[in-house]
Amino acid sequence: QVQLVESGGGLVQAGGSLRLSCTTSGRTFSRSVMGWFRQAPGKEREFVATISVFGRFTYYADSVKGRFTISRDNSENTVYLQMNSLNPEDTALYYCAAGGSASMREAEYNYWGQGTQVTVSS
Repeated sequence: QVQLVESGGGLVQAGGSLRLSCTTSGRTFSRSVMGWFRQAPGKEREFVATISVFGRFTYYADSVKGRFTISRDNSENTVYLQMNSLNPEDTALYYCAAGGSASMREAEYNYWGQGTQVTVSS
């Protein structure tokens, strides 16, 4: 059974930064594409970023491009999301996910974490 556990969320002022982490149990991490998604109150879950198995390929939603950076450490079974220049529109529950192909589509990801809350105050 694969488990994903997110951490690093919290309350931050607009313009601030946070670094989310997602640690994965099991032996599938080094073979999995990893992604970050988020869901704001009253909205559908949306894609944020994805990273290929060895980290050579990354892709971002337009809304976070240039502000967020996804990275991974396969030796630690961990994927990160560095979030800079945060604004209130970034407030959401952030999920990490593991899948087989780098995609914006939720259906491409087989395993999901429980989420970590990010709140940005104005």
